[in-house]
Amino acid sequence: MTPRPVRPSPEVLGEAAVAFGLLASAARLHLVWALAQGESDVSGLAERVGGALPAVSQHLAKLKLAGLVRSRREGRRVVYLVDDPDVVTIVRLMVGQLADRRTGRERDTAAAGPLRGLGA
Repeated sequence: MTPRPVRPSPEVLGEAAVAFGLLASAARLHLVWALAQGESDVSGLAERVGGALPAVSQHLAKLKLAGLVRSRREGRRVVYLVDDPDVVTIVRLMVGQLADRRTGRERDTAAAGPLRGLGA
């Protein structure tokens, strides 16, 4: 017999909605994805995601405030990392699934030839 899932409290659902809301921004999702690959400072992240330093810094502040990333000092440098391994799992799963779907669609389109979808 499969156990019934525990019903989440309104507070837990609210926290999840906030976290998903923050990840609904492509820029913040990209930052979390980049940090899932390894920790980095702001300038390294800006370079990795192709963003402006001030914008990346603002996005990191929001992610940090929500508890999705954290930072630590290394001398004069501030290094960011994902604070929750489950967030890494979710982001990698979602981005990976979508990338696989896109690759599969592109492969299907190429195999069907240039007339696919034109009623030919």
